[in-house]
Amino acid sequence: MRYQFKRCWCVFVVFTFIVHSGCTNTPNPPPLIESIQRIPLRTVNIGGHQIAYIETGSGHPLILIHGFGGAMWNWEHQQFALSSHYRVITVDLLGSGMSAKPDIAYTPSMLTTFFIKFMNVLDIEKATLLGNSMGAGLAMATALTEPHRVKSLILISGFPQTFKGTIHSSLYQRFLEHRPPLWLAKMGNWMAGRWATRQVLEEILYDVTLLTPAVIERSYQNRMHVDVLTPLYSLVEHMDEWEHQYGARLQEIRQPTLILWGEEDQVFRPTVGQHLQELIPQATWHLIPKAGHLLQWERPESVNAYIQDFLAKP
Repeated sequence: MRYQFKRCWCVFVVFTFIVHSGCTNTPNPPPLIESIQRIPLRTVNIGGHQIAYIETGSGHPLILIHGFGGAMWNWEHQQFALSSHYRVITVDLLGSGMSAKPDIAYTPSMLTTFFIKFMNVLDIEKATLLGNSMGAGLAMATALTEPHRVKSLILISGFPQTFKGTIHSSLYQRFLEHRPPLWLAKMGNWMAGRWATRQVLEEILYDVTLLTPAVIERSYQNRMHVDVLTPLYSLVEHMDEWEHQYGARLQEIRQPTLILWGEEDQVFRPTVGQHLQELIPQATWHLIPKAGHLLQWERPESVNAYIQDFLAKP
């Protein structure tokens, strides 16, 4: 019993860093985001909630969508690489990063509705959606809900059709199946240290040499702001909706789709990407060696080259 308690305690402390690494929330967000080349931060009001985003470049809109527990910094290596020919918009989703975190039910359908409203407020009639992990799921859900608003899809470490048997990471599996009470996780947030930050980043990256002291410190300091655990717990509780409302319909997606996957992804193994390619009629799939789950950050040169080649096609 003592061993089991100790193991569960370590799991929830470590997972706290998964959901906080890179997720910043301040009542008065800074005017510039240091981690993404000092691009001015913008905000819009959607349904009474302040949403943070950044924008650079001009041309056809590309909207970059982070994953579960992520934030806009996850795309810091794509901003200038893509903005020479495109209008690049990177958003902190409702409940994440520097955007508002209202006490509501965070369901896939709610986030999809929010995202479409975000496009409306920015006067974006049609865009290419780039999503990482859960962000890829949101991109696919948007394409299924309002297909005329989505020109094409780029799915990076994309969401699986179903979760059962697809999550490779034992750390994520234990959280989904045996997560601690919310109050306990919040308390653990203040007890964990930088060692846990490194352990979690090693779970989603392959090249650990990228984990410099500066990267570790940035993730740790971001975690020390107001937490985002409540929205993330809500997302997990409502994840079944994804499978029956969107996952079961992925074969209906008709947009040209690029799927990129890290060969060493420890969250969703490459076979998940292959399955997505089989489901989506106009999908192409590429495996990137020596890359993990956050491959657009870990291997930006390869990822950006694939993206630019895909976007250049008529």
